[in-house]
Amino acid sequence: MRFDSIRIDHRAIFEMVDSRSSVLDLGCGSGDLLYLLIKEKQVRGQGIDIDEEAIYRSVEKGLNALHGDIDSGLSEYRDGSFDYVILNQSLQQVRHLETVLRDALRVGRKVIVGFPNFAYYKARLQLFAGGRAPVTPSLPYTWHESPNVHFFSIRDFLGYCRSQGIRVERALYLGNNRRVTVFPNLFATSAVILVSR
Repeated sequence: MRFDSIRIDHRAIFEMVDSRSSVLDLGCGSGDLLYLLIKEKQVRGQGIDIDEEAIYRSVEKGLNALHGDIDSGLSEYRDGSFDYVILNQSLQQVRHLETVLRDALRVGRKVIVGFPNFAYYKARLQLFAGGRAPVTPSLPYTWHESPNVHFFSIRDFLGYCRSQGIRVERALYLGNNRRVTVFPNLFATSAVILVSR
């Protein structure tokens, strides 16, 4: 497998996850990330997604994936059940962001959150110059088709973590196919952030 052919957010998460660890992927979709982690890092993994078709595709890959709504909670999982809980491109889509993140931090020793940066400069320009909801590579939906419920920036998320006593252990800021190191709240299309209690 060519590593450069893998999505940049998946590569960032891959870097953060230790080999042979346990992973719960909330909003696993068709299981591409979970499959990569199991195959290349020998993790013990489980996925949950609300989309039944995505679950079928995950199961076809041989993954342990369950149909479920992460907004309804993770009460069936004990505290510290997993080394990592992943919320990649899913936290902005849940109705109860605080509850989902709190549950993820309870169930996982560490949580990896990947999300689109709503303060990306091209999104700002589209809103400012055109007066319309932005459409960018990390925000590919028109306003009426978007699954996103929460619209937050990198700065918003980091501020939220500070206010809630959530420790940010590592943050990677991503552009279209590269890392962003300067003014990420302005120039990164998305972020992948490792947090813990």
